[in-house]
Amino acid sequence: MSKPDIVFVAKLAGVSPATVSRVINHPDQVRAGTRRKVELAIEKSGYIRNRAALAMHGKRSATIGVVIPTLANTIFAEVIQAFNETVSAQGYTMLLASHGYDLEVEFKLTRKLLEHRVDALVLVGLDHHPGVFRLIGEQPVPCLAIWNHAADAALPCIGVDNREAGRIAAEHLIALGHQDVALIFPETTENDRARDRMMAALDAFRATGTEIRTDRQIRVPYSVAQAKSACITMLQRPDRPSALLCCNDVIAQGAVYAAARLGIPVPSELSIIGIGDFAGSAQMEPALTSVRIPAQSIGVSAGHEILRAIETGDQAAIRSSRIDLELVMRGSTGIAPRLR
Repeated sequence: MSKPDIVFVAKLAGVSPATVSRVINHPDQVRAGTRRKVELAIEKSGYIRNRAALAMHGKRSATIGVVIPTLANTIFAEVIQAFNETVSAQGYTMLLASHGYDLEVEFKLTRKLLEHRVDALVLVGLDHHPGVFRLIGEQPVPCLAIWNHAADAALPCIGVDNREAGRIAAEHLIALGHQDVALIFPETTENDRARDRMMAALDAFRATGTEIRTDRQIRVPYSVAQAKSACITMLQRPDRPSALLCCNDVIAQGAVYAAARLGIPVPSELSIIGIGDFAGSAQMEPALTSVRIPAQSIGVSAGHEILRAIETGDQAAIRSSRIDLELVMRGSTGIAPRLR
């Protein structure tokens, strides 16, 4: 059986193929009754529009490619949901891919999305494979980086200053009198978010005369289970730190579970702070102190900017913006034990 085409749909609806085309491409130009007849015929026939063929002929595919580092946890869930709701309201479909914190994989995924003729690209962070920048430069496709913001970024970007996030977290612990602090972070080689936060935190402690020892700089992936295991090992040492500064809330949640497993009271004997303020952080016991990244605002702003760039066909139309951070103080941080 051959696939139903636009002519078949037109016969089924009792209208011309041109009317079916208008319903598909410009539904606002068709009377409601006629539009409904065509929509029912499309549904009944199983007709599927070939957007790839349209894109080959210079028309928009109504798709936006989004490449994120991970789908394994909630880090990017809120920002992606907000972005998707914003663009889907205007008829665009998001094509989502994850590179697993591997920039070589990100390059390959970016190429595949461009081969599918997406109308725009969204990437996370400012560190990317050189090939990604080359592809973007060669293709007339708007591209936006989210989650990070830097004035000297190579791409338009909407996000937060991650150095500021690290500084805010460190200064909160410093204000509480903590001097013996451990930093629990992932590898930073291909992760500018983690690198900026860690360097700023180290600088903030250094400014007070405190150097964070190398054995207090623990490397773990973004995994609650692996963060819990690493923190259990560290907290069993006789010279355990008085506070843990975690790169994000996923790691911080693992740290809270580690303290609970070992019977270490939080925050009276151990303070824990995260970055992100992800879903579930406020429901922890104790509730997690965190530097809030306003993911909803980033996603909505990114959606509007990408849509405007698609409509104007102008990459330069994308406006970069820095979103403010907020320290959310809850029950997981307190005065350093040495001051009590």
